[in-house]
Amino acid sequence: MRADLLIVGAGMVGSALALALQGSGLQVLLLDGSPMSVKPFDPQAAFEPRVSALSTASQRILERLGVWDGITTRRVSPYTDMHVWDGSGTGQIHFSATSLHAETLGHIVENRVVQDALLDRLHDCDLGLLANARLEQMRRSGDDWLLTLADGRTLRAPLVIAADGANSAVRRLTGVATREWDYLHHAIVTSVRSARPHRMTAWQRFTDNGPLAFLPLERDGQHDWCSIVWSTTPEEAQRLMALDDTAFCNELERAFEGQLGTVLSADPRLCVPLRQRHAKRYVAEGLALIGDAAHTIHPLAGQGVNLGFLDAAVLAEVLLHAAGRGERLADVKVLSRYERRRMPHNLALMAAMEGFERLFQADPLPVRWLRNTGLKLVDRLPEAKALFVREALGLIGDLPDLAKA
Repeated sequence: MRADLLIVGAGMVGSALALALQGSGLQVLLLDGSPMSVKPFDPQAAFEPRVSALSTASQRILERLGVWDGITTRRVSPYTDMHVWDGSGTGQIHFSATSLHAETLGHIVENRVVQDALLDRLHDCDLGLLANARLEQMRRSGDDWLLTLADGRTLRAPLVIAADGANSAVRRLTGVATREWDYLHHAIVTSVRSARPHRMTAWQRFTDNGPLAFLPLERDGQHDWCSIVWSTTPEEAQRLMALDDTAFCNELERAFEGQLGTVLSADPRLCVPLRQRHAKRYVAEGLALIGDAAHTIHPLAGQGVNLGFLDAAVLAEVLLHAAGRGERLADVKVLSRYERRRMPHNLALMAAMEGFERLFQADPLPVRWLRNTGLKLVDRLPEAKALFVREALGLIGDLPDLAKA
């Protein structure tokens, strides 16, 4: 089977890229190792443990791809404020959408909801979808890539896009080098119910062991559920995972300083090792990496999938402009335009998150004093806070047309 372009990975980012190329005249084939089926959504079902904090830029992209309505008809939780404080001091900062005359700072959405809405839209389009397609081998064959699947099927295309996640098979099989390091932290994720409503606020406390986030969830108009991301040492994570639900809720309430009252219940927990990874190059001849295949970031600010959606939108824009000029899409000179636009932004945000994480893990008294003083100072500077908010909304930098107002 031959295509003009193969997208390996039909997750959120790969699916978004396929939709962005829909109607281009290119023969696009999207393949994934999973069944790629959409189950009927049950609004009474428990929250999925993995969620994303979708920025305004991501919302615009999904709206223009015809996906946002499918998300909002399922389940979405807007938030208007963010409150961050240092558990080892008195520094704190509050962000509000009203500072930019915006309605929200973003939306907390279960990853499964985003994925299902994307697949619904894909099934309505004339894009090639290949499910249960697990990649086994990949090599150059003339000007094409030749891909061999686990069931023996072969695929051929001049251009392959790796959208197959942090443990990308495409990246491994093509020998793309990465820089990576272990944060020496694990993240516990689950959904919890609290005695007091979250007030459409995303809460984050920096503890001695790592950041703890309470991200607001909404179901049936009720605002007493939150998705938590608790980053801590592997040893502490192991201890917390071994606790029964009552003991875990008590520990969580203490770590969160009871901001939302008693933690009443918790759904089943997941524990995820945290590792930062960045490809040294996003592109090669006939190859491009997007999303987690190109970069993974600390979940501190919930920016991972937002960076991926911007990757997809910029790459689609580059490819469509090149196709309109009759250029060869697999040419590394064409693909490098995508890399030049996305790599600096991704690296800058990754460095900022790394700096925040290291700053709040530092124990010396002068450092604690400095970060608490800094939080208080920024909290009194509306212009500085507005800049942070615009960055969180995804409204700064070289935006693709799909993300512009």
